[in-house]
Amino acid sequence: MVIASDIEMAAGVLRAGGLVALPTETVYGLGANAEDPVAVARIFQVKGRPPSHPLIVHIAAAEQLDDWVAEVPPAARLLAERFWPGPLTLVLRRGHRVPLEATGGLETVAVRVPDHPVALALLKAFGGGVTAPSANRFGSVSPTTADHVRAELGNAVDFVLDGGSCEVGVESTIVDVTGEMPSILRPGGVTREDLEAVLGHPVAVPSTSGVRVPGQHPSHYAPRARVVLVEPERVVTEAETAQELGQQVGILLPPSLAGAEVKARAVVVVPGSLAAYAHGLYGFLRELDRQGCDLIVASLPVEEELGLAIANRLRRAAGPRTSA
Repeated sequence: MVIASDIEMAAGVLRAGGLVALPTETVYGLGANAEDPVAVARIFQVKGRPPSHPLIVHIAAAEQLDDWVAEVPPAARLLAERFWPGPLTLVLRRGHRVPLEATGGLETVAVRVPDHPVALALLKAFGGGVTAPSANRFGSVSPTTADHVRAELGNAVDFVLDGGSCEVGVESTIVDVTGEMPSILRPGGVTREDLEAVLGHPVAVPSTSGVRVPGQHPSHYAPRARVVLVEPERVVTEAETAQELGQQVGILLPPSLAGAEVKARAVVVVPGSLAAYAHGLYGFLRELDRQGCDLIVASLPVEEELGLAIANRLRRAAGPRTSA
């Protein structure tokens, strides 16, 4: 349980140039003073993250947005008013307070207000912006508990705030609002349908973008086990064939197949609710790693609502592996 003295101590660590792991509603972040280039550089070092990979600046309230960006278009203002605090990140033109070290050298910056009482308390106590990518090694499964952070980063983090399990479980939706029409650069906790309802027009999800943002690396959110994606009706057959060939297979079993007998090392039955699936996804992948699986067989959910974010994470997890 986080108490007021923990918040003050964590704020002091940030002011001194240290790193703080903090809970958000999406995943745990590895936070540093957004205006301290040396502290920001340490995030990249600890994570093994390429310095060209931009970070998200977390602020305490939508009213602070003008302090961190060069301009706020009407669409950005509307989305901030509707979805902040919440799992939505806006990409805007960089303001003078944001060092290039935090943006991967870009003149754009990603900003959001997290919807977690501990994160908001820390941001208010600190009084500034906090850059906070996921608190894990670059490319691996994002942490959704403080124990995940401790297990992966250990003493490389100066202070860990334990705010319990993250409610949403997948990262924020990243929306580019620098052009004429907003577009989704990374699906996440705010759905495309939610955005379209507020904006009043369709929102594109381009397969590629000239704007670099977190989560675009070919391999991301990946467990140690190799992930293979197949059609739902082929999950059991694919898994059993691989198991018979000597692999240690884990399965993310679609809810439609719950109760099926499967010959595999480990089976996780996916929840029928997309919100529950998103909440548990990274935990499922970590559990299959923990059980010694070297192959995970899964299928993609219907790419609607939160299913779009889940499918995005599974595709990245199944992508070519990074050496970082």
